[in-house]
Amino acid sequence: MKIWTRATLAALLMGAAAPAMAEECIAPANPGGGWDFTCRQIGRIMTELGITPNLVQVTNLAGAGGGVAFTQIVADRNEDAEVFVAASSATTTRLAQNAFAGASADQVRWVGTIGGDPGVIVVAKDSPFQNLNDLVAAVKADPTKVTFAGGSAVGGFDHLKVLMTMDKAGFEDARAVKYIGLDGGADAITQTVGGFTQAMTGDLSEVTGFIKSGDVRAVAVLSDARVPGFDDVPTAKEQGVDIVAMNWRGIYVPKGISDDAYAKWVDTLKKVGESEQWKTVMAENGLAPYTVLGADFETFVTENIAQIQEISKEIGLLQ
Repeated sequence: MKIWTRATLAALLMGAAAPAMAEECIAPANPGGGWDFTCRQIGRIMTELGITPNLVQVTNLAGAGGGVAFTQIVADRNEDAEVFVAASSATTTRLAQNAFAGASADQVRWVGTIGGDPGVIVVAKDSPFQNLNDLVAAVKADPTKVTFAGGSAVGGFDHLKVLMTMDKAGFEDARAVKYIGLDGGADAITQTVGGFTQAMTGDLSEVTGFIKSGDVRAVAVLSDARVPGFDDVPTAKEQGVDIVAMNWRGIYVPKGISDDAYAKWVDTLKKVGESEQWKTVMAENGLAPYTVLGADFETFVTENIAQIQEISKEIGLLQ
């Protein structure tokens, strides 16, 4: 006959009562931005599809344009198979420019992307700028009087969108363009709605609600063609500025997890991307289908970083 001690019984009871470990998604910015959007939508769909029995915990960990979250994963959670991190072109931009204090893309494992988020430039509803050319003309006339806000740090992808747009419009002094980098698209849009900046550059998914509510007007979408559901927003190309800036939306996980755990994350993201729920999310938020997974995505990230480094050198952000 086995004799149970009080301590053993207490431990067993505590173990039986403890809930299963819940997956966690880290959004490397404040609530309301694109990374937060990625975490909350993917997490919700994972639960709805029964991939995870629990609600996915979303942790907002802002700072350094995603650098705080990246460093925490590498330094403190390298073998944690339950955590995944929202990523985008902003992530690879910062890595390309060595903005994460020497961190490199090979310190994590890149799972995939399941959607592309077209870049957009918006102004407040009462702004005097009626279109992209009005905004460009104002910068050319006096760049000190036009400030852009964005949800990535200075030198990040939102900043690059402005610089590339102005470069394509014939304004070559990239350093004269005024830009304020904030922790997420929600903070950036607030600056423009409040009149503290003259324009905001971000991703369509970040500003959809503000466009639909009428708080801002989109003067250009940075895509090849107009986006379904936003048919009244002209492309920059239509207005004579040959710029396309697509922000991929995906995730990465710690490098130290097993190959089996990594494969599980790839399969999970694939299922989310193929779901009717995700198709609805894309349609409602201006996302375009854009799926790259597993090894193909890791190759994509390497090539993406090389491309961003080349662009950054062209506009004077890197030597």
